[in-house]
Amino acid sequence: MKIIILLTLLIQGLLALDSEGQCSANRAECTSKSSPYQKDANSILSQIKAANKTYTPCPKEKDDGCSCHTSVIERDLAPFNPTGITKEAIESVLSYGTKYQIVDHTLYRQKACMFPSRCSGIEHFIKPLLKELPNMEMVVNCRDWPQIMRDRGPKGPVLSFSKTADYLDIMYPAWSFWEGGPAIALHPTGIGRWDKYRNSISMAGKKWPWEDKIGKGFFRGSRTSDERDSLVLLSRKNLDLVDAQYTKNQAWKSPKDTLNAEPASEVTFEDHCQYKYLFNFRGVAASFRFKHLFLCKSLVFHVGSEWNEFFYFAMKPWVHYVPIKSYPTEQELESILLFFKEHDDIAKEIAQNGYKFIWKHLKLSDVQCYWRKLLTDYGKLMRYDVEVDKNLKKIA
Repeated sequence: MKIIILLTLLIQGLLALDSEGQCSANRAECTSKSSPYQKDANSILSQIKAANKTYTPCPKEKDDGCSCHTSVIERDLAPFNPTGITKEAIESVLSYGTKYQIVDHTLYRQKACMFPSRCSGIEHFIKPLLKELPNMEMVVNCRDWPQIMRDRGPKGPVLSFSKTADYLDIMYPAWSFWEGGPAIALHPTGIGRWDKYRNSISMAGKKWPWEDKIGKGFFRGSRTSDERDSLVLLSRKNLDLVDAQYTKNQAWKSPKDTLNAEPASEVTFEDHCQYKYLFNFRGVAASFRFKHLFLCKSLVFHVGSEWNEFFYFAMKPWVHYVPIKSYPTEQELESILLFFKEHDDIAKEIAQNGYKFIWKHLKLSDVQCYWRKLLTDYGKLMRYDVEVDKNLKKIA
């Protein structure tokens, strides 16, 4: 309610300035110089106000509940409701991931896993549920990219951590909630243990409260997509507004791979909390950094809306974060950063909303709850008796 009142006053003030303010003495000059900014500012304010009016918060629930996210499960499983999951459907997609079975409350997996730490991260959440799950067979994709195209190819059930609207994969919480995330110099064995990061990053957020944060944008990451180039180039022109630099990744060979500059050092998630405005870009698929940024109580700018993980759908643009279109120009990035620098109270409130959502609705218990609901509902769709595949190995 507070932000809606504030936005109403700001919109009215901007409109009054546009029609009766300092520009009124010279309408032609006002139109040529001030209107573009006023138009952008009015549009942003109106979108924030509309988003807050239509936002319905997740219901209050017990610590082990995850009703905030369960509509995603219903939507992802809907294509299989009419016929259920048949043996033929599973066999049609065996090459798209790692085969798992649950038979008599025992977990089996094919012997070879393309990414062992990712399989381990997935199994961490499945093993505690075995006593309550029915027999089932599933194909779990541990690659970054989803597998089942909506408009062509097989339509069998494949579980993937991330997808766009072009895919029919069934989303599950990424392995990196426990282990197997991106391996970088700061985390040579991969990013994981979301429970520990929740504590350490939120503590860093307290160390740098909003009033003490550096009032500029910040980004550190490798050049997995050229969508990030415009922010890095803007930083090179205006370091007072944004500090964005490329780091090395495994494919780095020369400064050409970091947009003709020497690679910057990596920065811990905790040290991101020094800055007011944090940028998130997709990588090969959805970015693993996204959820971590909110814990700083900084304002998150989320570029592109195509890629999703299971928890994205319960978050609302302009309420929890600032949405930016894919491949923004330097001018567009500069404009929106300047807007929030000039509207600090709004920036702070959106940052607080984002933090509260992640803190309340993306606990490790929420992740475990999602796995329970997903596998329970998936198991109900099985239309054949699953027998142990002797080529698989027993996990637990």
